Amino acid sequence: MANLEQWVSDSLHDILGLSDRYVAQFMIGSARKSSSSQDFVAHLKSTGTININQRVIAFAQELYEKIPRKQVVEKPARAIERHVMEIERKNRNYTLLSDSESDGEVVREREKEKKKSKDRGDKRKHLRKREESQSSSEEETPKSKKDEEEEEEWEKEERERVLDLEERDAFAERMKLKDKDKTRNIMERTDKKGYEEAQKRLKMAEEDHKKILPELRKESRRNYLSKREAEKLEDLEAEIADEEYLFSTDALTERERKELEYKRNLRDLAKDYKKAGAKEKEERKNRYYMPEEKRSKDIPQRDMELELEMPMEGGGEQGRWEEERLKTASLSFGAKKEREKGLKAEREKYQLILEEDEMINFVSSAVIMKGTQDEKEQTALSQAEVQKQSIQEVRRSLPVFPYREDLLLAIQQHQILVIEGETGSGKTTQIPQFLMESGYNDGGMKIGCTQPRRVAAMSVAARVAQEVGVKLGNEVGYSIRFEDCTSERTVLKYMTDGMLLREFLTEPDLASYSVVIIDEAHERTLHTDILFGLIKDIARFRPDLKVLVASATLDTERFSCFFDDAPVFRIPGRRFPVDIFYTKAPEADYLEAYCLVFLTGQEEIETCCELLQERCRRLGSKISELLVLPIYANLPSDMQAKIFSPTPPGSRKVVVATNIAETSLTIDGIIYVIDPGFCKQKSYNARTGMESLIVTPCSRASANQRAGRAGRVAAGKCFRLYTAWAFKHEMEESTVPEIQRTNLGNVVLLLKSLGINDLIHFDFMDPPPHETLVLALEQLYALGALNHLGELTKLGRRMAELPVDPMLSKMILASEQYKCSEEVLTIAAMLSVNNSIFYRPKDKVVHADNARQNFVVPGGDHMVLLNVYTQWLESGYSTQWCYENFIQFRSMKRARDVREQLEGLMDRIEVEVCSSGGDIVPIRKAVTAGYFYHTARLSKGGYKTVKHQQTVYVHPNSSLFEEQPRWLIYHELVFTTKEFMRQVIEIDSSWLLEVAPHYYKNKELEDSSSKKMPRKQGKAKEELG
Repeated sequence: MANLEQWVSDSLHDILGLSDRYVAQFMIGSARKSSSSQDFVAHLKSTGTININQRVIAFAQELYEKIPRKQVVEKPARAIERHVMEIERKNRNYTLLSDSESDGEVVREREKEKKKSKDRGDKRKHLRKREESQSSSEEETPKSKKDEEEEEEWEKEERERVLDLEERDAFAERMKLKDKDKTRNIMERTDKKGYEEAQKRLKMAEEDHKKILPELRKESRRNYLSKREAEKLEDLEAEIADEEYLFSTDALTERERKELEYKRNLRDLAKDYKKAGAKEKEERKNRYYMPEEKRSKDIPQRDMELELEMPMEGGGEQGRWEEERLKTASLSFGAKKEREKGLKAEREKYQLILEEDEMINFVSSAVIMKGTQDEKEQTALSQAEVQKQSIQEVRRSLPVFPYREDLLLAIQQHQILVIEGETGSGKTTQIPQFLMESGYNDGGMKIGCTQPRRVAAMSVAARVAQEVGVKLGNEVGYSIRFEDCTSERTVLKYMTDGMLLREFLTEPDLASYSVVIIDEAHERTLHTDILFGLIKDIARFRPDLKVLVASATLDTERFSCFFDDAPVFRIPGRRFPVDIFYTKAPEADYLEAYCLVFLTGQEEIETCCELLQERCRRLGSKISELLVLPIYANLPSDMQAKIFSPTPPGSRKVVVATNIAETSLTIDGIIYVIDPGFCKQKSYNARTGMESLIVTPCSRASANQRAGRAGRVAAGKCFRLYTAWAFKHEMEESTVPEIQRTNLGNVVLLLKSLGINDLIHFDFMDPPPHETLVLALEQLYALGALNHLGELTKLGRRMAELPVDPMLSKMILASEQYKCSEEVLTIAAMLSVNNSIFYRPKDKVVHADNARQNFVVPGGDHMVLLNVYTQWLESGYSTQWCYENFIQFRSMKRARDVREQLEGLMDRIEVEVCSSGGDIVPIRKAVTAGYFYHTARLSKGGYKTVKHQQTVYVHPNSSLFEEQPRWLIYHELVFTTKEFMRQVIEIDSSWLLEVAPHYYKNKELEDSSSKKMPRKQGKAKEELG
C-alpha cells in the first residue's frame, strides 16, 4: 500500500505539478469505491478540482487496475445452499422403477457385465455415489430450509438498508437544492426567480427614495435659508451704508428717516441673533455627545483637562491628595483611638444594608494579578472619563490595539493561530474588525466568530455593529438557536458554537468563510470540543482558511499542541492590582449574607435581587440609590442591556450574574467582586441516563477569572466566601470539559450526519467516556436514527435537521404518522423553554397555584402546556393575560419564536403540518414514539423505570402528582432532593409495543398487579419438619 501511495503521489506531481499525502489517499479510496475506471473518471470530474484530459484518464485506468481487489469469500450458508441445490438438480435426473422394469434392467445389466466388466464396475461406483449423495441430501434438507429462511430474511434486511440509504442520500440532495435556491444570487437575470426578487428590491428602493425625498428637500431648504440669511444681511448693510453716504448732508423727510431707522434696527437684530447662535454653538462644544452614525466625525471633542482643572468640593484634587499624604505622614498620639473614632463616624455617615450580627470577617491575602510598576502608577480610569471618550478613542485604549499590525502579520503567515489575551483586552470585538479592515471579507467571504453563550453573541454583535457604524443585522449580525439576525450583506457573523456546528450540515467545508474564530476556547463547552476536531480536519485540505483560537490565560499550550504546535500570540492585558480577601471560616449561607456578583443560577439571582431591593426600601433615604441588575442566559435582551448602560450620578451599580460574567462579558466600572465559590454544572450518569444540574465548587481557574473582573479599570478587591485552605486543597485546578459530563446523543447524531462514522478514533482533545458514547449509539439505534451497522438512516438524517434533542425530533417526526403535527410542534416549543412557564411569587403562592390548576386537563403535563399556549394564542398573545395567570410572558414569547422556527423547518424535512382535531390519543402516541426510552411503571414501592428498575418520583408540580396512573412517560429525569420525573404524560402499555417493538418485549410489559397467586394447600408444622 505504501508503494502504491508513493506511485500515486509521483503521478499526481507529474500531472498537476503538486502532490500531498491526503490527496493520494483520497485518490486511492475513490478508485477502490468505484465500480469501473469510467466510474472513477466520472467521480473525479464531479469534484470539479481536476481538468479531465487524456493523461488524467490514463492515470485513472492504471490506478484502477493497480488497486488490490478483495476476493469474494462465499458465506458458509450460501455454500451449503448452493451444494444442496446442485444435489437436488442431479436427483431430478433419477426416478424410481417398477419391479418389472427393474428385473429387465437387471438382466440387461448382467449381459453388459459379461462384455464390459470394467464399465460395470464404474457404474456401480457411480450408483454408490448417487445413493450416498441422495441419503446425504435427505439429511441436509431440513438444515437447508432453515438456512434458506435466514438467508431470505438477511437479504430482505439488506435490501431495506440499501433502500433506506438511497432515500437518505436523495433527501440530503433535495435539502441541498432547497438551500441553493435560497442562497442563489438574485442579480442573475437568467434566473427568473432571482430577477423577480431583484425587481421587488428595486421597487422597495424606489419607495424608500420617495419617502426620504421630502426630508432631503427640507434639509436642502434649511441650508439654502442659512446661506440666504447671510447674503441678505450683507445686502442690508451695504444699502444702509449707501444711504448714509449719499444723504449725510441732506435733510431727510419724516418718512425717509423712519425707513432708514427701521433698516438699522433690522440690521442690529439680525447681528444679535447671529451672535446668540454662535455663542450657543460655542457652548455645545463643551457638551458630551453620544456617537451616532454620520455624526461621530463632526462632533467636537471636549477638552479632557477642563474638568481636572476645575476645583472640587473641599479643594482641588491635587490639594486633597497632598492633604491625605500629610495626614498619613504626620505623627499623632492615640492613633488607635482616633482610628476607631473615625470608623465610628464613617459608619454613622453611611448606613449599612447588613445588620451588625450579619457582618463577616475577612482575612486579606497577598495582592495578586498586579501589573508592572508603570501600570500601578497609572491613574485609575473613572467611569465619567470612559464615557467622555468617543468610540474610536475607546478602541485605541484597548490593550489589543497596539498589536494590530503584528497580529495581522502573524495571521497572514500562519494558517492556525492561538491568541492568548486577558478578558477585556478587546480580542472579541477588535480582532474581527481588524480582519474586515484588512480585506478578509472580500469576494463575498464571511468572518465567523463563535461564542459559548447566547448572551455574549448578541451583546458583542450589537457592540461591534455600533463601532463599525452599521445597523445590526446588515454587515454585522448574529445567529443563535431559534433566532437569526443576519442578512445577505452580513460579512461578520457572531454565533454560538452550536450554530456553527449546524452549518456543517449544509456546508461541510465552510466554503463561505475565510476566517473562523473560536472565541472563549478555554471554557471547553461540548460544541467547542467538537469544533476543534472538525476545524482541524478542514484546515488540512483548505489552506486558504484561517483559524484563530482565542482564549484567556488558560490552557493555551494545550491548544497549541492539539493544533499541531500552532504558534501562540500573547496580548498583554491592562491589569490593576486586585486584593484578595478570604473568610476565616467557610460561609454556609452566602445568599442571605451578601450582595453577590457571582451566583449559580436564575433562581438564586432573583432571590438575591429581591432581598437587596427589600433592604434598600427598608433603609429609604439613609443610603444612596442602589441599582441591582441581574444577568443570566434566559433574561430578555432589553433587560440584559441594562448592565452596560451608564449609572446615574449618586448611585451605585450591583451586577448579580452567573458565571457568564467570568469571561464572556466585560462590564466596565466593576471594582468589587464577591465570589461564593460555586457554580452549576451539568452532570450525566450514563448508567441511569439521568442528567442533573448540580451546584458544585468552581475550579481555581474560574476563581482567578472572577477575581480578575475587579481589576479592569482600577485597583479592585475580591471577597471570597471561602477559606484560603479550601481554595488550595478542595478546588480542582480546572473545570472538567463538558464533553466528559453530558449526554452525547445530539453530538453523535450530528457527527454521523457529517459522515464521521468512526467516533472512537475521532480527534477529541479530551475523549468522552466510552460508556457515554456507547449509550448514545444505543439510544439513537433504538430511536431508528441508526441501522444495525451503525449507519445513519433517513429518519436520523431528518432528525439531525431539527435543532432539538433527538427524542424531541423523533416525537415531531412521528406526529406526521399520527396526524397531529400542529399540536406536537406547540408541545415541543413549550418543552424547549426550560420549565420557566409558570412563576410563583412568594407573596402570592396560593393565587399562583390556583391559576395553574385552571389549566389542568386530562392526559398529563404535555396537554397542560398545549392548553396554556392555546389560551394565550386565543387572547392575542396578551401580556396582561400572562400577568393575570402568573405566566412568564418572555418565556411564552420565546416558545412562540421556537414554534415558528420549527414550523418553518417542516417543509425542509418534508413533514406535512396537520391537526388532530381535539383528539388527544394521537398526541400521546406521538410523545410515546419519541420518549419510549423514558418509561416508568407504578409498582408497590412506587414508580420504577422499566429497563433499569430505578426508583423515580413524579414532580410535585405535575398535574398527575396525585392521580398516579399505572404507566407514565417523562420528558426528563432530574436530581434535586430526589430523582424527579418532569413533564409526565399517561400512556397505555400496548402503545410501547406499537411504537417500539424492537425495544420492548411482551414479558417486560406484563401487568403483574392483575395476576393472582396460585392456590396451594398449606402444610402443617409437622409436615414441614
